[in-house]
Parts: sequence; structure tokens; C-alpha cells
Amino acid sequence: MWHDFLVAISLVLVIEGMMPFLSPERTRKTMELMMQMHNGTLRFVGLTSMLLGVVFLYILK
Repeated sequence: MWHDFLVAISLVLVIEGMMPFLSPERTRKTMELMMQMHNGTLRFVGLTSMLLGVVFLYILK
């Protein structure tokens, strides 16, 4: 169980680190756009991302 959890966290770190590494300028612009968004919009994006992740996990199992 712990092994799977640590693998999942490791994959998140690798995926999250890809964009700043591959395209730092684009990442900077995206962060600037996010700073201008309302909290509700950011929460909606986060919720949608989490729900998609749960759906993908359900499909894969």
C-alpha cells in the first residue's frame, strides 16, 4: 500500500516538473494567468481535475 502511494506521489512530481523544465516561459505566463483568476474558477478547475483523476482510476481498475 505505501509503495503504491509513494509511486503515485513520485509520478505526480515528475509530471508536475515537466512543464517548467520543458517550457519555463510558458509556465510563467500560465502562472500569471492563474493569478488573475477568481478563487471560484481555480477551485472549479481543481475539482474538475480531481474528478477526472478519480474517473480514470475507476476505469483502470
